[in-house]
Amino acid sequence: WILNYDIMARFRRRTCIVLLLFILFICSIMMALKTLRPDRAGFGDPFGLGLLPELQQRTVLLDNKQNSLNRVRGDTVTRVSNLHSIAVNTMKASMPPVNKLEEEPSSPNYNFHIFYYSWFGNPQFDGKYIHWNHPLLPHWDPKIANNYPKGRHNPPEDIGANFYPELGSYSSKDPSVIEAHMKQMRSASTGVIVLSWYPPGMADENGEPTDDLVPVILDYAHKYNLKVTFHIEPYKDRDDRSMYHNVKYIVDKYGGHPAFYRHKTSTGRFLPMFYVYDSYVTIPEIWANLLTVSGSQTIRNTPYDALFIALLVEERHKHDIHRSGFDGMYTYFATNGFSYGSSHHNWASLKAFCDSNNLMFIPSVGPGYIDTSIRPWNNHNTRNRVNGKYYETAFSAALLVRPEIISITSFNEWHEGTQIEKAVPKRTGQVVYLDYKPHKPNVYLELTQKWSEKYRKEQEQWLM
Repeated sequence: WILNYDIMARFRRRTCIVLLLFILFICSIMMALKTLRPDRAGFGDPFGLGLLPELQQRTVLLDNKQNSLNRVRGDTVTRVSNLHSIAVNTMKASMPPVNKLEEEPSSPNYNFHIFYYSWFGNPQFDGKYIHWNHPLLPHWDPKIANNYPKGRHNPPEDIGANFYPELGSYSSKDPSVIEAHMKQMRSASTGVIVLSWYPPGMADENGEPTDDLVPVILDYAHKYNLKVTFHIEPYKDRDDRSMYHNVKYIVDKYGGHPAFYRHKTSTGRFLPMFYVYDSYVTIPEIWANLLTVSGSQTIRNTPYDALFIALLVEERHKHDIHRSGFDGMYTYFATNGFSYGSSHHNWASLKAFCDSNNLMFIPSVGPGYIDTSIRPWNNHNTRNRVNGKYYETAFSAALLVRPEIISITSFNEWHEGTQIEKAVPKRTGQVVYLDYKPHKPNVYLELTQKWSEKYRKEQEQWLM
């Protein structure tokens, strides 16, 4: 009896060891399959299956083949080897080259406009850090402000952003950075760079003048067949007179450059376009002096006439924009629900208002929003990227209203976490930056390219 017990015990131990080895073998095969998967199949991870429908189809195909194989009699090793072979061969046949986006960029879509900031600096090019060392902004209520940290960021490890750029804490003056940015924007199939702009000698409160960079940006944009228009910021004492001089300055100095953007209007004219940030700060009567034919400072029917696009935040602004003489409106903010204009469900009514008043409606889409690195009290406005699904939802909402132009917030507004520029995982001391995992650093460039092509195809149908 004792002998039989020992035999059974040894048999159980051997069985357990064999089962354990078999499980380890299966796990190693599965890990090998995952490692062999092409980089672009990163979209196929569970959370991101909804991003690219063609990936879903490939996943279903592989699942069906695996189920068929499991029904075949035979050795376990043979079944796993067959599955491995089918998976690799199927992916090789159906996946485009990994670097296709960089090697063969799509043609630029001049109806995709993307907001771009050239206000960053570092010691190598600027003698100090600019904007990466952004201060922590206090809440307007002192009682709330006291509950949050104060001070400013300390680059290069600690920057004023919740994500970390692949290019590091770069300088906007670095020619290699400018070129890298143009490559990325071209790879995303955007066509028009909406450059944040202050008049010569002026800047935002955390930056320094950047107008001298415009010629370099225009040159590199032209190299990649991109166009540049201007996002006029709310500088001190901005009014009808100063705006007239600003527009004249821009057109006289940069209007002859081949990368200077002109939009073809319904009447066949090619006019410059200017986005006017925080336009609502100035009353309609002042704008009307500049933007209506009868205005005392009118720019209409002069060599400096252009399309002027106002920022719509509240619903009432649409009437002010119309009275002011603007040619259209944009929504800018990438936070769905933050304002009337940035709320996707309001875009249809805004488009209808614009159509009935001969205005352009330019919705702004963004990949997400988070600015707690500079406004630590602003958690309620954070919008999670959901591995790209938030971005795709915004594009879907924009296409539903059939706009002539879609604007993208943003290429590199790192402070507010709306960037589609390449970002990388980074952990320094007590700071852990967000990243684009499980996808690659260029995932939002690829998604932008995808929707640019989709927009082009749908636009062809609208015009039929």
